[in-house]
Amino acid sequence: MGVAAHLGIDLANYDELIRQFIPHYELMLNAAAEAAGAGRGLLVDLGIGTGALLERCRARGRGRALVGIDTDEAMLRLARLRLGPAPKFVTGDFTRVALPRATAIVASLALHHVPTPRAKLALYRRCRGALAQGGRLVIADCCPATDVALARAQFAAWRAHMRLSFSASETERWFRRWRREDFYLPLATELALLIRAGFTADVVWRAGCFAVIAASA
Repeated sequence: MGVAAHLGIDLANYDELIRQFIPHYELMLNAAAEAAGAGRGLLVDLGIGTGALLERCRARGRGRALVGIDTDEAMLRLARLRLGPAPKFVTGDFTRVALPRATAIVASLALHHVPTPRAKLALYRRCRGALAQGGRLVIADCCPATDVALARAQFAAWRAHMRLSFSASETERWFRRWRREDFYLPLATELALLIRAGFTADVVWRAGCFAVIAASA
């Protein structure tokens, strides 16, 4: 399913709507770009979307080679409009396509589409194998608390953010739609999987159920 069908939106409105959907969206992307660093070498964006994170990474690491991977051609067209011809755009599933040797790999609001911890571990191992020594994997995504009560409060806060733009029924409709393809692992589980894949991992930013993880190879 493409992003337009998954979210139930017109992609022309994506950059506006994502801010209504996701609390602290700008802060999260800024933290992820900062964590990716400004070094040389190749930076790969898994699930590039409209290119919002890659644009920030490029601004912090001018002259860096960039690759964006996404299954959705419509999203890649928007990314090309944002970023121009310089990045290399790859159409494909980032869990399957060959990952080039890189110094940094980033992903924002993309890895929660990986359906199981086993599949997530396999992806992290592939990322670890693609990264040069000292390279970094940066993940910005929904990573709720392990404790059920805390996680419930985090999702309530997320819904409260969406209620600033949508009615209660609209908000619940969005969440029902997202449940079909979104799989949110607790933050502690994400960190454990990264460590099993051979990374050292730290949380560099967190707000409610959203976090930025920087994992070093």
